[in-house]
Amino acid sequence: MKEIEIDCPCCESRLLIDVRTQTVLRHAPKASLDEFGKPVQDGKRWDAAARTVTDRGSRSEDAFDSALSREKSRTRDLDDLFKKAQKKVDDRSQRHED
Repeated sequence: MKEIEIDCPCCESRLLIDVRTQTVLRHAPKASLDEFGKPVQDGKRWDAAARTVTDRGSRSEDAFDSALSREKSRTRDLDDLFKKAQKKVDDRSQRHED
């Protein structure tokens, strides 16, 4: 991945851009830069990132549990569908015999 850092001419923020996808990977306002122009790492940003990761993890667990319960009931659901289809076939064959 090729990345470049540039300063925004409008707001003077430091932007980290992925050249291949043309997306902004990081945005750092001028006030949050150190004397070398690099973003200052602070606890608030770290805590926010940790909360985001934790939230995604719990959503993934919920999605997994939901998929697991659907899979467990899938056999029963398929059996029900097969029985309904078999009943339709039986009903049609009885009508044709009469």
